[in-house]
Amino acid sequence: MKRVLVITYYWPPAGGSGVQRWVKFCKFLPSEGWQPVIYTPLNPEISSVDETLLAEIPAEAEVVKTKIVEPYAAYRRLMGSGSSTDMKSLIADSSVKATGGEVNPISGGSKSFKQKLSLFIRGNFFIPDPRVWWVRPSVKFLKKYLKEHPVDVIVTTGPPQSMHLIGQKLSKATGIPWIPDFRDPWTKMFYFKHLHLTKYAEKKHMRMEQKVLDDAAAVIAVTPFVQRDFQAQTSTPVHMITNGFDQDDFQVDASVSEKFTITHTGLFAADGNPETLWDVLADMCESVSGFRDALEIRLAGKVDAEIVASLQSRDLPFQALGYVSHEQAVKEQRSARMLILPLRKDPEYRKVLPGKIFEYLASRRPILGIGQEDGAAAEVLRQAEAGVMCDWDQREATRAAVEAQWKRYLAGDTSPLAGRIERFERRSLTHQLAELLNKVTES
Repeated sequence: MKRVLVITYYWPPAGGSGVQRWVKFCKFLPSEGWQPVIYTPLNPEISSVDETLLAEIPAEAEVVKTKIVEPYAAYRRLMGSGSSTDMKSLIADSSVKATGGEVNPISGGSKSFKQKLSLFIRGNFFIPDPRVWWVRPSVKFLKKYLKEHPVDVIVTTGPPQSMHLIGQKLSKATGIPWIPDFRDPWTKMFYFKHLHLTKYAEKKHMRMEQKVLDDAAAVIAVTPFVQRDFQAQTSTPVHMITNGFDQDDFQVDASVSEKFTITHTGLFAADGNPETLWDVLADMCESVSGFRDALEIRLAGKVDAEIVASLQSRDLPFQALGYVSHEQAVKEQRSARMLILPLRKDPEYRKVLPGKIFEYLASRRPILGIGQEDGAAAEVLRQAEAGVMCDWDQREATRAAVEAQWKRYLAGDTSPLAGRIERFERRSLTHQLAELLNKVTES
């Protein structure tokens, strides 16, 4: 069996879609003739824990951990005691706080002086990100480790993008082919412009990104938009392997709710607050007989305080469940009458495919997207025949989408959507990955 070294910051018991992507790849790689060797921090900073994902790690997997030096202690000395929360939220790759806090402080909006300073430090002193301190010791450790435990290919997955620097330097030192997997863009990421970068820092980010793309044996992107961007930047082959869903996860018992449940799972940031949808629901509560009594909005995951305030101000019935396990999130998806997929109000976000969209598809419940109608997510919904995407301000179209599902509810229709979703199944995607690994190692 061939061996692939996967360098990732996020690994169980950490939760979230960034973890699931490579846990699922590793789950199915042995059946494709590849043994995964995972290199990950012993002491990472994680915003959520999901012990259930530990069961997904195959027996064939070899997990290697070393300690990482995080920058929080130095930051506290600079800013004084009690300042670590600002720093942790602002330097995290997805910038997450608990339910009721601020989910995405990196994006636009008013910020305190400490937050502005934290962003400046994060963007200009930790390039490409605060995990850069792990690069040099990791290369040193892995060079020695690989002499005794050789592998055929190296894969790095980011963000954090500093993981790619480990792979780049390790490949150069050992001659082992290396593939960077970009779960998100780098310099074209939607929050990049909010990092308050100096010209020097911005150019350094761009030089790093370019060299990573040029030095790799191949590059993996998760959306067609990011694939096209990278193809325009480099002569290195750029392959697209999207996120997806594991059909095994959808064998759990979950009957469709007796209420008219409108459900969101995962991170729910203020810059994706679907206020037009809330207005439509509030109006229907007043004008449609029985709607208020039947309606239940369920938010499973970390939710920004602004979202909660918007719902409360309109007196809408909702439950904010906080972070839930992946298994529970699947149950919430499968029991919903309608799933909502609000995208972030940022031009660059049209290139992004939120990880949750694929599990939404697998739940086979109707999806209402709120965001860019010409973006990657809208295209997936159209191709899969799984729902509609309405622009943030399209009140009539949004109401029509809700009314269509309300009619199904009144008719007692709980039938699953047919949809064309097979190509997003994790086994199929892992087969694509294995073909790429075979191609790179055989060339």
